[in-house]
Amino acid sequence: MMGRALVVLAAALLLAVQVVRNAIVTALAERYPDTAARIWSGHPNAELALGLTQIGRAARNGEPVPASVFAMIDDAATKAPLAPEPFLVRGVRAQLAGNNELSARAFLAAELRDPRSLPAHYFLADHFFRAGDSRAGLREAAALARLAPGGVSSMAPYVAAYAKDPRTWTQLREIFAANSDLESAALGVLAGDAAGADAVMALADEQHRGRAFGWVPIMLNSLVEAGQYAKARAIWANVSHVRMAPGQTVYDPEFAHANAPAPFNWELMSSAVGLAERQPGGRLHLIFYGQQDGLLARQLLLLPPGEYRMTFAAAGNLAHGRALTWSIRCDRADSPFAAIPLDVGATRPWTFTAPQGCPAQWLELTGVSSDVSQQSDFTISKLKLVPEKSGG
Repeated sequence: MMGRALVVLAAALLLAVQVVRNAIVTALAERYPDTAARIWSGHPNAELALGLTQIGRAARNGEPVPASVFAMIDDAATKAPLAPEPFLVRGVRAQLAGNNELSARAFLAAELRDPRSLPAHYFLADHFFRAGDSRAGLREAAALARLAPGGVSSMAPYVAAYAKDPRTWTQLREIFAANSDLESAALGVLAGDAAGADAVMALADEQHRGRAFGWVPIMLNSLVEAGQYAKARAIWANVSHVRMAPGQTVYDPEFAHANAPAPFNWELMSSAVGLAERQPGGRLHLIFYGQQDGLLARQLLLLPPGEYRMTFAAAGNLAHGRALTWSIRCDRADSPFAAIPLDVGATRPWTFTAPQGCPAQWLELTGVSSDVSQQSDFTISKLKLVPEKSGG
């Protein structure tokens, strides 16, 4: 895995180097380096501008760079020893000649002269990753993330690739301690793959370990999509500081705790279908507009197979209660295995059987429209879902 990540990151960095090279050529062309060279041919800035432009043109056209161009850059280096560009050129020449040690020294010299030099950081990151020095490579990658426009988002996938190897975690913690934005972006990328869950939880510092951070819903969704329901709920409980009581089936049956995120807490909708919202006193307020079918509230449960009983109280005109339905379906199933209209469920217990091979279930409250649309307004409270055998 580490070797594959090295190849991926090295390839990405080489591509980025080409982007930087093209950017340099474009920037210099806009400043008319040929005109500058004619006005003051011996000035080191003019020599560097013209030399780098000619190198870029040759590379773009697949042509060899004339020796006179390198001689001009060497002359500029003598006149301007603090300029980083000649060392970048020397580094590239040495790299092409297979002298990696010399190229690394040249790139380091360029970086020393200009700590904000994007090409120097790109070339050094590429060198260190190729040499297997991931600590130094990640350090250069972090610098690129800070300095390059859009650098955080562009480097995050490659940093995340390294994060999948536990051997890099100590180094990444050091990098993230000084690069909070890079940490946020890399955690977001890692969270998109269920296999990255352990890395996210190991690397997320206290500042990034909470429901307010973008990686949390991404990670929960990834794990649910992968069928890793227990792991998803454990991470959800960790970041939400929630402790589910043994045997507890529904989180927040009192509709009082909005801090924990979905899917293991209530997801309440506000749409063209209607409105679901928490109200003080442990109540769920529902308005169904009656014009189109749709979801109003739901929560993902992890019920073991067996029989269950749900009860609740409903305040409102129960004559309109037939338009709202409680249902429960297995995750990834299109249709529920049990359902009950709101008006019926408000007058007697709803009993159902959770089947085998159904490790996670969506408890959903939906509205069903009729030929004559009619708005319904209800308040639900005292919700309780227990195994039937408990008699609870």
